[in-house]
Amino acid sequence: MNQEQWPNPFIEQRADPFILLHEDEYYFIASVPEYDRLEIRRAATISELPNAQPAVVWRKPSCGPMSELIWAPELHHIDGKWYIYFAATHTQELDELNMFQHRMFALECADANPLTGKWVEKGQVKTQFDSFCLDATTFRHQGKQWYLWAQKDPNIAGNSNLYLAELETPWAIKGKPVLLSKPELDWECRGFLVNEGPAVLVHGDKLFVSYSASATDENYCIGLLWIDLNADPTHAANWHKSSQPVFTTSYPNKQFGPGHNSFTKTKDGKDVLVYHARNYTEIEGDPLYDPNRHTRLKTLEWDENGMPLFGIPPADTH
Repeated sequence: MNQEQWPNPFIEQRADPFILLHEDEYYFIASVPEYDRLEIRRAATISELPNAQPAVVWRKPSCGPMSELIWAPELHHIDGKWYIYFAATHTQELDELNMFQHRMFALECADANPLTGKWVEKGQVKTQFDSFCLDATTFRHQGKQWYLWAQKDPNIAGNSNLYLAELETPWAIKGKPVLLSKPELDWECRGFLVNEGPAVLVHGDKLFVSYSASATDENYCIGLLWIDLNADPTHAANWHKSSQPVFTTSYPNKQFGPGHNSFTKTKDGKDVLVYHARNYTEIEGDPLYDPNRHTRLKTLEWDENGMPLFGIPPADTH
């Protein structure tokens, strides 16, 4: 598949995009600019997703722990049921440490069709800290279901680090989480000290975790972790971390802050990078409420060592 077959932007005003290929159909979920609901769209091909009708499957309540700033949902199918993981908070006000108060929550749908089925709130996914928490994903590896997320450790400088734990149920972890990465390199610490938005991809003999770093302006970029498929993922020393970002702002192409990605595949098995980026740098007011982080797609190539080649964010086509 050629890059040109997808328009850029692919879907406008949808940040933190996630595309799932399940039983020959594609499902799309993302943050909406209003941060007030969860909606899913489905299509037989990737190319049909922009014109697919979104189905709103959940709206935030008027008060309580899930009542504000619904961020970065992901849709997963685990043991015959559907799950949505998302971050939410009880307030739009920042506390004295200037940190959001998000926690992670899970919804479950036992029906076959997640667009029309009944979604049940399963509550907060609790972890080792009661602190700012977001951007969870899940994946199956070595016969276990894993939970991978970003969270603030009160004893580590910065906004969020990346953690991994096994799941007891789709909404509860078990065992002691392992710290996979924290913001420590220059490109992870521009504006804010951030590691967030992890996404998992398997290729050859390795499991890769991409993640986003720095503030969500033009400094936002994607880093990369990887581990041998047979290595124990709960031993932090088994993980490798790229010393440089793998996907960054392209000033010539006017693509700024590419990040918060997921991965999907074309029907013929090619890996696709799904991400958001803006096409300008001058943001008026709070960047959080600038709606123009658009969903974009790019095919992923591989080098002779089995490492991903993210390339450069392509310019807008329309």
